Amino acid sequence: MHQKPDGDAMGSTLALYHFMKGLGHETTVISPTNWADFLDWMPGIDTVVDFDKQKEKALLLINQATVIFCLDFNVLHRTKNMEQPLTEAVCTKVLIDHHQQPQEEAFTYGISDTSKSSTCEMVYDFIVNAGYSDNLTPEIAECLYTGVMTDTGSFRFPATSASVHRMVAVLKEKGLLHTKVHHHIYDNFLENRLRFIGYALVNRLEVLYEYNTACMYITRADLQRYNIKTGDTEGLVNYLLTIQGIKFGALVIDREGERKWSFRSKGDFDVNSFARKHFEGGGHVNAAGGRSSDSLEATYTKFKEVIKEYQNQLQ
Repeated sequence: MHQKPDGDAMGSTLALYHFMKGLGHETTVISPTNWADFLDWMPGIDTVVDFDKQKEKALLLINQATVIFCLDFNVLHRTKNMEQPLTEAVCTKVLIDHHQQPQEEAFTYGISDTSKSSTCEMVYDFIVNAGYSDNLTPEIAECLYTGVMTDTGSFRFPATSASVHRMVAVLKEKGLLHTKVHHHIYDNFLENRLRFIGYALVNRLEVLYEYNTACMYITRADLQRYNIKTGDTEGLVNYLLTIQGIKFGALVIDREGERKWSFRSKGDFDVNSFARKHFEGGGHVNAAGGRSSDSLEATYTKFKEVIKEYQNQLQ
């Protein structure tokens, strides 16, 4: 999966893990980095190898692998320090992903379907189309539901197709308790995160009405002040699109070593193209990410300059 895995990355890999284990395969999940605490409830997560913390073990697994499934990322550099080992691995590599412009030469087989809501939906299709519907266990259902729920914004994004709802209906028939998943993902944070969100909305939000854009920056001091950990900023950028008339939301966070951007949009404004052109990123039409090696002030200033090029598109 990609670094700093979200619900779809962790959900799809753990679902595939449980499915393969059920078929009798020796299977291990490797995450390039740590993950958010709100994912720690997921079935099988106690077996996941953290590459950053268990590098020797992870490298041995990669070198011994017969097949490596690469889920929820389109280019190898999204696995951070795992990029080189994955590049050098001589085994079969299979891509299952829904992001644009995959690094095709890096994989032996695979599918990249941008019409899909999530990689979890694609893993579900993989299992069902292979004729193994009866192998869908409650554990697999919980993992798949986690990813499709989070990547569709609780089923409100345009990628929520009829097939998504049919999938959820099948998972419910397999024993899925969807309220349990919602509770673990959305109702399981510490008080400091809620206070941090309030602080950010009051002190870091800027609305550029002439561009129908809302943007926000988070300093390293902000993160330290509220003891923000991996996953605590998840969903913060979505608040920007709740403002009436806003079509484009952008959030930049001053992370150690680089500045991380999150972009969201409504309608046909393509944040994937925007991120690729200006901030070394990419993703989907309405949801993308980026990065910058510039200072927080410099990259934020750059954003407010380049947004002027898109005034006609955003009005």
